[in-house]
Formats: sequence, structure tokens, C-alpha cells
Amino acid sequence: MVSIMNEALELDIGHKVLEIGTGCGWHASTVAEIVAPSNVNRKKWGHVYTIEIIPELAEMARENIRRAGFDDRVTVIRGDGSLGLPEEAPFDRIFVTAAAPYVPPPLKRQLKNGGILLLPVGSVGFYQSLIRLRRLNDEFVEEDLGGVAFVPLTGKHGHRI
Repeated sequence: MVSIMNEALELDIGHKVLEIGTGCGWHASTVAEIVAPSNVNRKKWGHVYTIEIIPELAEMARENIRRAGFDDRVTVIRGDGSLGLPEEAPFDRIFVTAAAPYVPPPLKRQLKNGGILLLPVGSVGFYQSLIRLRRLNDEFVEEDLGGVAFVPLTGKHGHRI
């Protein structure tokens, strides 16, 4: 699923990326290697900001990312990812690794023109659709990339569980 999502995001060197749902930090690290590869001049690097709502997971991810050598390219934030990260917006790419009941409006607002927002949308019952939104000025073009199964997104714009 990480590979499928990374391909769907159409990542490139220099992109500023927001991940919602850090988990163990693996997905953020793979994205960091694409947008800020170690063999490219740091001036051209992008950056990954990742938000985790569960304090213990945020701390574990922070340590995993440090040990993997990506802490200079990935910033772990403990908080409600459904609100995005307005102080660092706009983002070239935003992706969510937990199923939302709908596309959170704050994430749409924080996406650059030409950017991609990728997230699973659907019920808590472990069947959702992977949705890719492309921002074209004030319009969003939506594509359904197929069925997926993710844990539920929590927070203000998440599921009430």
C-alpha cells in the first residue's frame, strides 16, 4: 500500500509533503527518500511533515525516523492531523493513512494549486475508497483509485469512535 500511495502521489524532489497518521514512521521515511534523496544537494531537498494523534506512536516514530537517518528531512508533530498544519502550508502533496468519513476541508485549503491530496474515504468498517484529489485553482478533480482498508481517522474531521 505504501508503494501504491507513493506512486499515486506523483512525488518529486523538492516537494513539501504533509502526512496525516505517522504510525511507526515508515511511510514518511519512504516519502522523504523520494522528495529529499541523500544523493542530491540539500538545497534542492523537499521536506515531510507528519502528524500523529497518538502520543506513544508519535514518540516511537520520531525515534524510528532518527535511527533511520531521516530526521533532517522529516518533522514529526503530535496533534490532530485532520486539521492539517496551516503554519507550514501550502503543501505540494498531502496524504492520509487513516480512513476519513469525508475529505477534511482544512486539508483541501492547505494544498497548493496543482497539488495532490490522497486519502481513504469511507466507513469505520474496513472498506473505503482511495481518493486522489488534484487542485486546479479553486476546483478539485476527484479520482477513485479503488477499494482499500485502513484504520479510522480520528480528530475533529475524523470518525467518532
